[in-house]
Amino acid sequence: MDAQVANHCSIKSAAKLSSPQNNAAKCGMENAPKKKSRTRRGRRGKRRRGKKANEPPPFLPPEAEEGNIEYKLKLVNPTQYRFEHLATQLKWRLQEGRGEAVYQIGVEDNGLLVGLTEEDMKASLKTLRRMAEKVGADITLLREREVDCDRARRKIAEVLVRKVPDDQQFLDLRVAVLGNVDSGKSTLLGVLTQGELDNGRGRARLNLFRHLHEIQTGRTSSISFEILGFNSKGEVVNYSDSRTAEEICESSSKMITFIDLAGHYKYLKTTIFGLTSYCPDFAMLVVGANTGIAGTTREHLGLAMALKVPIFIVVSKVDLCGKSTVEKTVRQLERVLKQPGCNKVPMVVSNPDDAVTAAQQFAQSSSVTPIFTLSSVSGENLDLLKVFFNILPPLSNSKEQEELMQQLTEFQVDEIYSVPDVGTVVGGTLYSGVCREGDRLVVGPTDDGRFLRLKVCSIHRNRSGCRVLRAGQAATLALGNFDRSLLRKGMVMVSPKMNPTICWQFEAAIVLLFHAKTFRRGFQVTVHVGNVRQTATVECLLGKEELRTGERAVVSFRFLKHPEYLRVGAKLLFREGVTKGIGHVTHLLPSTQNHVPDQNRNQNHS
Repeated sequence: MDAQVANHCSIKSAAKLSSPQNNAAKCGMENAPKKKSRTRRGRRGKRRRGKKANEPPPFLPPEAEEGNIEYKLKLVNPTQYRFEHLATQLKWRLQEGRGEAVYQIGVEDNGLLVGLTEEDMKASLKTLRRMAEKVGADITLLREREVDCDRARRKIAEVLVRKVPDDQQFLDLRVAVLGNVDSGKSTLLGVLTQGELDNGRGRARLNLFRHLHEIQTGRTSSISFEILGFNSKGEVVNYSDSRTAEEICESSSKMITFIDLAGHYKYLKTTIFGLTSYCPDFAMLVVGANTGIAGTTREHLGLAMALKVPIFIVVSKVDLCGKSTVEKTVRQLERVLKQPGCNKVPMVVSNPDDAVTAAQQFAQSSSVTPIFTLSSVSGENLDLLKVFFNILPPLSNSKEQEELMQQLTEFQVDEIYSVPDVGTVVGGTLYSGVCREGDRLVVGPTDDGRFLRLKVCSIHRNRSGCRVLRAGQAATLALGNFDRSLLRKGMVMVSPKMNPTICWQFEAAIVLLFHAKTFRRGFQVTVHVGNVRQTATVECLLGKEELRTGERAVVSFRFLKHPEYLRVGAKLLFREGVTKGIGHVTHLLPSTQNHVPDQNRNQNHS
């Protein structure tokens, strides 16, 4: 019966999809003399086409065996054996989505939208709720859509299933916040995380600033972190109903960690460090509706694309402009995104349905770029951005996460603090492995190329205590009485079993994005590789004498001040004034070829 209904629906859908062209052809042939009639019919056809654009397509992509999306035609009164099987299947999808899964009810495995009657839909959602309760999860109905079918009123439903967190295993996504100075980045984050609208004079951003001069000028000069939580039912958890970050973490199943970066050009190196070192999952480019693309906006867009960080755009301050100005800014963004250098597909989000679609397509395709238009003062369209964050899935699946966790421990040192009664504390990201309280690691390289032993005394993640840190998570580690003067940004803490090696000189395959003259041997640039930031000299260009803008080559770089720890394949970004280039590390030259140590040189000559 379901198959017959499905065939009927799909045939009708296919017929309907082709009907506008047929109508247009008929209009052209039959009504050529009657000008008024053709115009009226043309308008009707246009209205029909506009109406059709809002309806769901007759097919979805076929269901994938891997991933966190599951299609179910119906879940009506399953037997006990069938129910156990369905619960196990849900567990697998949750594991694939690292605690999140999306169920499409009323859809066949091949992606055909069949739909269910009201009664069957209620029964199916009830079964899904029972399945979720069995595996310790909650469900949220994202949207219901009608399927075009003559026999009865049939619907499909999209449901988000989210696991209730246990032992701090909430899903954590990092979002870097980019944009020109005065575009409203910090204010937007203040509104999202504090739960109160801005007063139009920047009150919402005051809690985000770390320095007095930032409060006085209203300009971010350092990297700050803010958190926004969502519970298992998809409700926002922020400081409006939680006093501390610890309470937010305890109540949340999903956390969005915002990395607030500087917008002013003179703080560009800080912004680049934030993008390369903190490994953001996504980037949010904030553009002021009143200024459009100005200042460092293009630069920040280029940086995110060079580092292959998926980017979406928020047009802020729409309360200050008329509708025409906002549309002009959006059109300007669309033009830039469609240019050959970007090759993006802009998607303007104007309702909750768009927000759900944007979140799913954005994670599946790197070319889709959602655009939001909102106001931090009036709160216009702010809920659409929250819906987007709530549904946004992680980029890596559980299998990739497990593989990283099987490797030896490697923690990147991004920040260093001295905390009273605690001692030396380092902040950063665990690149691979698992780190526990009491683990003994080595940190380095020091200026003379050594690695020093230390012990991890305690771990804090999202400002609350944590026993275990897993690959991909950011945290702060207390090191007790370890001498802070021996540490610097760019170091790594690794397992002694790794037997880490130092690097003075390395080779990288690069693309020169821009250079005023020619790029040749002896040129000095600032190199960014992960959390490493240091001046390096171009030793040689393999197979070439010089490089011009747009050209590619394998280049040998040598660090000037001290050795670093690098990985082959790591993304590289270098700059000096207007000179910019990107690439990846291809080869680390062994220490015997590397730098000045006289012992090495003597050994080489002997």
